[in-house]
Amino acid sequence: MLHRGEIVTLNIEGYAFGGKGIAKIPMDGSHFVVFVDNAFPGQVVSAKISTKRKNHAEAKLVEVIKRAPCEKISEFQEISGAPYLFVPEELQRAMKSESTLSTFSKISGQKNMERLFDEYIASPSSYFYRNKMEYSFSSIEHIAETGEELDNAFALGFKRRGTWWKVENLNRPSGLFDQEWESQLPILRTFLQDSQLPAWHPPQKKGFFRHIIVRKSFKDDRLLVHLVTSSKGIKSFNAPSFVAKLLELHGERIAGVQHTVNDEVADRSKIENGRTMQLFGSPWVEEILLGLTFQMRMESFFQTNPKCAELLYQKAIDYLLEDLNDGEEILDLFCGTGTIAQLIAQRKKEEKISGVDLVAEAIEDAKENALKNGLSNVSFYASDVGKFLKEHPHLEGKIAAVVLDPPRAGIAPKTLLKTIGLGARRIVYISCNPSTQARDASILFEAGYSLEKFSLVDQFPHTGHIESIAKFIKK
Repeated sequence: MLHRGEIVTLNIEGYAFGGKGIAKIPMDGSHFVVFVDNAFPGQVVSAKISTKRKNHAEAKLVEVIKRAPCEKISEFQEISGAPYLFVPEELQRAMKSESTLSTFSKISGQKNMERLFDEYIASPSSYFYRNKMEYSFSSIEHIAETGEELDNAFALGFKRRGTWWKVENLNRPSGLFDQEWESQLPILRTFLQDSQLPAWHPPQKKGFFRHIIVRKSFKDDRLLVHLVTSSKGIKSFNAPSFVAKLLELHGERIAGVQHTVNDEVADRSKIENGRTMQLFGSPWVEEILLGLTFQMRMESFFQTNPKCAELLYQKAIDYLLEDLNDGEEILDLFCGTGTIAQLIAQRKKEEKISGVDLVAEAIEDAKENALKNGLSNVSFYASDVGKFLKEHPHLEGKIAAVVLDPPRAGIAPKTLLKTIGLGARRIVYISCNPSTQARDASILFEAGYSLEKFSLVDQFPHTGHIESIAKFIKK
């Protein structure tokens, strides 16, 4: 029998929603199923059992022992964040489509998903598509080629799969983020190591260098660089020299450099957890989506794959505006920086659009961007969505259409019921987790809505993630 924490060797035979490989262990004339995160059919893997149930277990991928026959090794360095980097894209697409439609149908109770399925929207770029990447430092290095673990090292790259304390050096581009930046990262690592200040030691919770986060503007091909350190040794850190090295490596591509001092022992790099200094240039860059300009600060929420986000937004707005009468009101809930609301406002000047989001900083960005884009028919409110709907009962019966774009956990039941209470004729629900979207869909069905169209958007090639857009209409 399997036990939690046990490491086992498994043959992956199938694929389940969310990037889980399926292994079957013969047991008492039947099969015991193990779901392995980020594994793919045809692989032989080493996996650590994380959850044990009566009829199945879940496991974390430790290592791919044998590649699937379909995998094609490329020049990119494999990282934990892109487990399907060597799997042909057409196979990724097939697995994601089939598993997502099946899971949505099973959870929501909606039949005939194939008939309602509208389109699979692939990312325009399969490589170098991300506009933000976070790299970690650690004084514990994992050497992928040998499996060796080195202490008192200076590693800069990504956490070793399944660990929080050791890092694999990124020695060549990952294929996900800016190729030039990642090609030069080993040089920057050597430069920082030569400062004699140590990399962070996660178990001992001490050290100096903790993270580097980089945000890219595809519009201007420029980079914001954000270094996170502790304060221990700060007097020995030569910030001007660090900026000079970045400029030497990347020249005018460097739009701004920030330095945050964070002494919290938790392994977090969030800017709000420390004091931030602007070392060079601007604290923001700009991006263009469908003709509108958006200001991006390092901490701003913004779609990670902007070129694919354009396609996602176009599809969602097409669903929303079908059969909409002029002058009707639209509500964008969980609006973030207000991207969708502004794109709707651009296309439908006579409509009144309101956006609501809990994050005050995101709403401030939304207001600034709307002003820059000259949009006067859109308003933004910093509020919990459920609280906003409770405090604005006059909206009931006045909203023609609602856009929902909630976090991965979906919508709180009370908030969803308040949304249903608006009586909107159509609801367009964008989700980065179709399983929670399916759960919420079952509640919409009970309230008299039906699913009219359903599309999938692959914003993150080489991962198990998929986004979905569902159009619900009131019967």
